[in-house]
Amino acid sequence: MAQRASDAGQPSPYILETSGLMKEFRGFVAVDGVDLKVRRGSIHALIGPNGAGKTTCFNLLTKFLQPTRGSIRFNGRDITREAPQRIARLGLVRSFQISAVFPHLTVLENVRIALQRALGTTFHFWKSERSLAALDERALALLAEVGLAEHAGMVAVEMPYGRKRALEIATTLALDPELMLLDEPTQGMGHEDVDRVMQLIRKVAADRTVLMVEHNMKVVSGICDAITVLARGAVLAEGDYAAVSANEAVIEAYMGSSGAALAGAPA
Repeated sequence: MAQRASDAGQPSPYILETSGLMKEFRGFVAVDGVDLKVRRGSIHALIGPNGAGKTTCFNLLTKFLQPTRGSIRFNGRDITREAPQRIARLGLVRSFQISAVFPHLTVLENVRIALQRALGTTFHFWKSERSLAALDERALALLAEVGLAEHAGMVAVEMPYGRKRALEIATTLALDPELMLLDEPTQGMGHEDVDRVMQLIRKVAADRTVLMVEHNMKVVSGICDAITVLARGAVLAEGDYAAVSANEAVIEAYMGSSGAALAGAPA
């Protein structure tokens, strides 16, 4: 896979870079000149108060939206005008690019469908189920990676919410991403499920890069190597959790929303 070389001829340490990224909707600037650098092998969080532009930024990175101005580079390649399916094949995958969990299929069948997409055989409806058995070994390995191997035969609708999110991560892993973009992976979870998903993200990030939007500061402080804070569509601060949580501009931006969570989370 192509990687941009530095002046010294070494691969760039950054897997994803944006320059002056901007999105305007009929005069409203939702993302305003964002320069973002995501280091290879890191867990990088994109945070900010409601309306900061996080989701719009994610939609630009995964090409569900086209930027008004600016550029996006993945592995040194300019993907600013690429289609979503193209960048997924390049290895940049957002968690919901796979269809949401199919509730009336088993856990194994859900992952097998994702593997069919990776093979380009999703719409081969005329093939017998036996012909798909060749995918079972890889599907079970993915389920083991996210701690769901023993639930392979369970119908997805019967699983608790936290395990469904783990299943969604397994279906994303089926596309063999080099960079995973996770949009609020712990939203709506209780403490036990949050802890489980934190451990899961840390595990799957061992040999890939993760960029995530997350509101739960326990998650951000607990597993993220780097944080970019957005406010009103622009970068407000960057750094590790200790640096951004002590930044006065960040504290002010969060006041009245998630400020207490930001200040109270462990460093």
